[in-house]
Amino acid sequence: MSAPGPALDRIGLLQELVRTSTVSGDAAAQRGVIGTVTDALRDRAPHLEVISGSDPDHPWALLRTPTDPGRPQLLLACHVDTVPVPDAGSWQRDPFGADLEEGRVWGRGGSDMKAGVVAAAAALATADPQHSVALLLTSDEEIGSRGAAAAAAAVADQRIGAVIVPEATGNQVVLGHRGALWLAVRTAGRASHGSTPERGHNAVLDLVGLLGRAGAQLPLRTDPFLGTETWNPGVVSGGTVPNVVPDRAEVVIDMRTVTDGEPLLRWWRDQPEVADVEVRVDLPPVGTPVEDPWVATLPAPVLRRPATYFTDASVLGRVVGGAPIVVWGPGTPAVMHAVDEYVELAELEAAAAAFADVVCSWAG
Repeated sequence: MSAPGPALDRIGLLQELVRTSTVSGDAAAQRGVIGTVTDALRDRAPHLEVISGSDPDHPWALLRTPTDPGRPQLLLACHVDTVPVPDAGSWQRDPFGADLEEGRVWGRGGSDMKAGVVAAAAALATADPQHSVALLLTSDEEIGSRGAAAAAAAVADQRIGAVIVPEATGNQVVLGHRGALWLAVRTAGRASHGSTPERGHNAVLDLVGLLGRAGAQLPLRTDPFLGTETWNPGVVSGGTVPNVVPDRAEVVIDMRTVTDGEPLLRWWRDQPEVADVEVRVDLPPVGTPVEDPWVATLPAPVLRRPATYFTDASVLGRVVGGAPIVVWGPGTPAVMHAVDEYVELAELEAAAAAFADVVCSWAG
């Protein structure tokens, strides 16, 4: 069996990925980047087996060394999508220019998480073919880990011993994060002329009253590690023109959960103003014990606080049979989703080296 080939051009690949817009929902662009990474890896490690997803809307690929499938694998799980760039003019540099300046690559996705993709791919490229390791590339993580959900059955068919999700943590090991419950909550009224509002029923006013009450009454819970649950009414809509009493209103709410989201869902459904509740995203929280033996072997500091964001770990945790999962990768959390996003090249190189050490020492 052939040994791994030359080292991956990490900076060049990162720039190529950042130059390619892969906004969530753009399946073709994400499929193209998954193909770019796959091709770059197989050029250097032709022994890798590739399992590709057939979902046309949420592409994914699983690359693995051709070892005994019964051996536990170390899985590195990365998403290739990014959030949009709503106002490119507010950036100091082209958000898709991938400029290399000040020891950084600048652009959308640099930290979240194309540097993590490159570091993971570089580690897999150096792996001995006898090591039982794999790389999962997913799409549409930013809109609810939909690519990971599409790949879940294929991951469940593998025997997974541990999982690294190389999101931006400043190369510190993070042991978990809260879940996410996104709801579209709707109120219904009765339309009438705006000059005679007493003849109608204003759905917007119902929604305003509901949101005002939610802040005091939502049954938010607290976990010793994950912290307190939060809620954010992120999108509010209702009405059509000023002179019509609105008969429909909607709010899309982002709640970050520390356990089962059912009590929160039930609260919204039980409110008298609510006509309908649609679950848009329902992802469980993730946590790995700090005393886990594998965690103790990782060559990086372990944070005693969770990540603030969710990751594909919420989906993968359901199908990896209790294997430990950590979030650990290059990038600055403060610039994720922000204007003038970047990643430090020193962090990319350190992550690639650390992941390669973990891959080489994996005993699966």
